[in-house]
Amino acid sequence: MGTPHLHKLLNQNHLVQAIHTAVKGRARYKVNGLHYSEAFKRYLESRLLEQKIIWQARANSYTGNVLVIFHPDKSLKAIALLIQEIVLDYRQKCSKSLAATQSQSVAPVIGDSNLHFFDTKENTAFQKGNKRNIFDFARYQISMQRQLEQTNSQFILVLGAVCALVCGTGLLYAYNLDEAILLSIQKLHTPLLDRLLLSITFLGDPLFMLISSFGLAISPIYHNRRWQATILGIAGVGAILLNCLMKILFGRARPALWKHIINVGQHSFPSGHAMVSIVIYGFTGYILAKQFPQWRLRIYALTVVLIAAIGFSRLYLGVHWLTDVTAGYAAGLVWLIVCILSLESQQKKRSASCITVT
Repeated sequence: MGTPHLHKLLNQNHLVQAIHTAVKGRARYKVNGLHYSEAFKRYLESRLLEQKIIWQARANSYTGNVLVIFHPDKSLKAIALLIQEIVLDYRQKCSKSLAATQSQSVAPVIGDSNLHFFDTKENTAFQKGNKRNIFDFARYQISMQRQLEQTNSQFILVLGAVCALVCGTGLLYAYNLDEAILLSIQKLHTPLLDRLLLSITFLGDPLFMLISSFGLAISPIYHNRRWQATILGIAGVGAILLNCLMKILFGRARPALWKHIINVGQHSFPSGHAMVSIVIYGFTGYILAKQFPQWRLRIYALTVVLIAAIGFSRLYLGVHWLTDVTAGYAAGLVWLIVCILSLESQQKKRSASCITVT
């Protein structure tokens, strides 16, 4: 299928070698000079992500590999040649940078396979007392600007959802619609739906969610992503503590329109199931969507459906007013935004530190 020709082509220049190509639209390449070069890693990722055909690019400076998820219609050879072009372009820019900074000492090069000096002394410039990689920093700024614009648009939608939930909660409470809505939902009760909704509500139990968050934190999804795992744990614990505090402050009694078939606590507002589920499942969905951008819409849709089903289960079982659930969603969204902003801020700082040599 053209793969032998690809390997022959790449082995002639020893710059790029395809090593894992079993899945269509997903390939891993060995890239010359990527070993222990964080600057080259950032440059390669940012350049690849500028291409519309590239959905995800993740380089590893320890293994010297780059994982590329791309449009299935594109060939392995096309992606390999694109990576090769980026490598050559990086070398050319570094050479020009070296010529412009001849006064600085240059680390020795051992063999053709070593490009480690690219991110040490050749591709640096003085700026406010710090040595900064010129080309990486420029690419980093472009990449961060694009991510910032995308993140801002997403957060505008989320903040709009928070405002809508708050306004909806206020209107429902002002017009005393809680009881009428619960009585309408009670007409849907059947033994089969009882069992189904009991199972769904279990997925939003705060204790189950807390255990799940710690389980996810040590799972392969968060392998080598210690900061993401830490934020996930903080998000879960923080959501539960905030919910308990709010329930004590408001002290609202639970509905008693019919006999409950599950055991519940004393206070009702806001719903712990709604608040904690939107934080844990929302954060996990956000991470998965970033890791698998080709399935982003499906991940977000599944996450929304699950969270909405958990909220509805609390109404169906008669243990919460609708305003409890909407307020839980609103409070959970605010806390989720805080956690995601903390994660993005930390990742931005780490990215910046990788291209800054002090």
